[in-house]
Amino acid sequence: MKLLEWASKEVFKTFGIPTQTGKLARNLEEAAEILKEMNYPVVIKAQVPVGGRGKAGGVKLAKTYEEALKKAEEILNLTIKGIKVKKILITEAVDIVKEYYVSVTLDRRHSKAVFITSKEGGVDIEEIARTKPEAIVKRYIDAPLKPYEARELAFSVFEDNKLALKAAGIYQKLSEAYFATDSQLAEINPLVVTSENELVAVDAKIILDDNALFRHPDLLKYKDIDYINPEEEEAKEAGLSYVKLDGNIGCMVNGAGLAMATMDVIKYWGGEPANFLDVGGSSNPEKVKKAMDIILRDPNVKVVFINIFGGITRCDDIAAGLIEAFRTMDIKVPVVVRLTGTNEEEGRRMLAESGLPIKTASTMSEGAKMAVELSRA
Repeated sequence: MKLLEWASKEVFKTFGIPTQTGKLARNLEEAAEILKEMNYPVVIKAQVPVGGRGKAGGVKLAKTYEEALKKAEEILNLTIKGIKVKKILITEAVDIVKEYYVSVTLDRRHSKAVFITSKEGGVDIEEIARTKPEAIVKRYIDAPLKPYEARELAFSVFEDNKLALKAAGIYQKLSEAYFATDSQLAEINPLVVTSENELVAVDAKIILDDNALFRHPDLLKYKDIDYINPEEEEAKEAGLSYVKLDGNIGCMVNGAGLAMATMDVIKYWGGEPANFLDVGGSSNPEKVKKAMDIILRDPNVKVVFINIFGGITRCDDIAAGLIEAFRTMDIKVPVVVRLTGTNEEEGRRMLAESGLPIKTASTMSEGAKMAVELSRA
């Protein structure tokens, strides 16, 4: 679960990490009331779950109430990377002298958390890693930083001793926040030095591990329904894993690995998958019916490719769910099915005897190629 900047800062505050004073506005009327109470200049920031806000015009400085109100309206009318801005964060501006980067994230190759810091803040850290790898300092950790570890990291990027000691405290608190919330990422970019020689987190980002949210009911209040795909949320409640994509070939597969491979094969044959959808390892007819319903809500879908390799999943269950879907839904697009594995003979027999307009394939590649051809018809 991605937390927006305002929510990430709220979490950081509970761990003692210094952030700017700011308030959230969901419309221009709320913004107008907040701006009356602010000290100027202010910064107005779009609150969307994507990066690149500044380049898209979603972060603006304003020196007066009138200017701030105008810019708030402009940002609320923006669409950034396909996402409509539905709320803004209004904060007091700080006089920035220098910017730094700090984060804790999961390094899957090493199966460990890694603390990352750099004196190159406020920019894309991946670009810095590519062009200036020497500017990045890393330390692999299994627990929150110990005081001496935090000091070593801070002194490696801060030249001023007093600032380094202040930064060490923030580093320690950031690592505590990461582990305490079961995060996948806790990031401050940038951590800035102000003209008063103070350190402030002027931006914040937290990505929580969905699988650990049951341990943090207090964090569920930060779940932002304005930016959640309703189909993805509905699929999750039904025990399905669904992610909408931009193509026109709907995919229903069992197993995340097979789902990724299916999309790869579709791309190989020149097609574009419309979604990632994993019905899971113990699918039942109702889950298949729900999966078909969710896939077909996407108006871009021109064909559905059902690719099942039955282990725990039974091919006859998939067939039964598909037959029921055809009987209760108005399915107007072609459907291609590949069933292999547990009870595949029974599943194929059920589909053959159903009389439904379903095309079958014996291999994944054959089915994907067929689906791509049908999507172009």
